[in-house]
Parts: sequence; structure tokens; C-alpha cells
Amino acid sequence: MTKIFAHRGSSGTHPENTLASFKEAIRLGVDGIELDIQLTKDQNLVVIHDYTLDRTTNGTGQVNEYTLEEIKGFDAGSKFSPEFQSERIPTFREVLELLKDTNIELNIEIKSPVKHETGIEERMIQEIKEYGLLNRVVVSSFNHDSLKRVIKLVPEVESAILYTKKMDDPWKYAAAIGATALHTYEPETEIEMIAEAQEKGFPVRVFTVNEKESMEKFFKCNVAAIFTDYPEKALSLREVSLR
Repeated sequence: MTKIFAHRGSSGTHPENTLASFKEAIRLGVDGIELDIQLTKDQNLVVIHDYTLDRTTNGTGQVNEYTLEEIKGFDAGSKFSPEFQSERIPTFREVLELLKDTNIELNIEIKSPVKHETGIEERMIQEIKEYGLLNRVVVSSFNHDSLKRVIKLVPEVESAILYTKKMDDPWKYAAAIGATALHTYEPETEIEMIAEAQEKGFPVRVFTVNEKESMEKFFKCNVAAIFTDYPEKALSLREVSLR
């Protein structure tokens, strides 16, 4: 059965990467939650997608130019809707705390624009281990150097290459860097590739699947998981597809 991961939480109906969005995903009964982590100026892990604050908050500038205390002063909900004005950028720990007593899986995307080491991988692993969630996480990144560092530090963790351009035999590349899964961009994802990759033991998870027809197509081919902004719609359609 195809798993449903709430992309940045239930981000079609709630402000992305906020506790409100994650709580709604939990309420709906998703299989997994996807989020993005970055480091603040004082080396704390926070959950936000963009490298800048401008799109999703009332702040401006780079996330890594602010301390955690400063980051917590920004409103991360009002741009989505005035009813969410109390939402703040969560710390990674806050989300782990939210998930620890559930059986929900967590896909962590490491946002890391630079090739040199920042310590983000070590900090992430330390916090995951503190909450005992290593067996429930999948770590992914477009920065494959960052992913390699994670694999070296905790080879037992599930790791996935994120990529947007079609690749010949992507499982071969994944295997070469030690990754164990493929996170692929919906418009570039072919059904044949899914079948072959999963037959070879590489789960395929597709992002970001929001349209009914696409959801039904991926359920039919039994892809390992989809990431969606609309988990409620996906859960409802999956139920129909299983009848």
C-alpha cells in the first residue's frame, strides 16, 4: 500500500512547516510527515523550507543570520491566513516531541546550500537519537554531499537522494553514494522506473502529488509513498482505491 506523507505538514490547508500543520497531519492519520531543517546563527535546528524568511514569515533575510531567539519572534502563520498569526517557526525538537508518541514516520530534508561541513548532520542525528526515532526517519537532501555525511555517521538510517531531473538507473547512483531510496519529482517520474527501482529494493517516494488523477495513478502502481500538500484528499482517495 502506498504511504501518504504530509508535505511540510498539511500545508495545503495550514501554514507550511508549522506545528499547526503537523498537528493537522497527525489528526488526519497520515503515514508520514515531511519537513525541512536548517541551522540558525547560534547552531539550533529549526524547521523551515526557504533559506530566507521572506515568503513564509513577516521577517526578511537569511535564516542563518538570526539566533533562535530572534527566529522565534517572527510570525510564521499570518501570510497563510490571519487565523494562524500565533504560529512560529518550530524547532526540530518541538516536532520530534510532537511525534514521539505516535507511529508516524518522519522524512527530514536537510537544507544545506554549501558543500563544506556546517555540523547540521551531527546536530540532527543527536536530536533524533535523543528521542529514539532513528528507526522511524528517512533523511533526504538535494545536497548529496550532506547525505553522504549522514550515511557515514549513521549507516543504518534510511537515506534518500532527492533529484528533479530524470536519471538513467537512479538506483545505481543512489547505491554508489550509499543511499537506500529515491525521492523523485512528479513530472519526471515514470511508472516503469518505479517498478524497476522497487524490484531492486529501492523504495520510490514521489513529490509533490496534489492532483486526484496523479494520486490515483501512483496508488495504482503501488509506489512506496507520495508527498502531498493535501493529505486529507490523498487518504480519502487511497481508501477508495483499496476497495
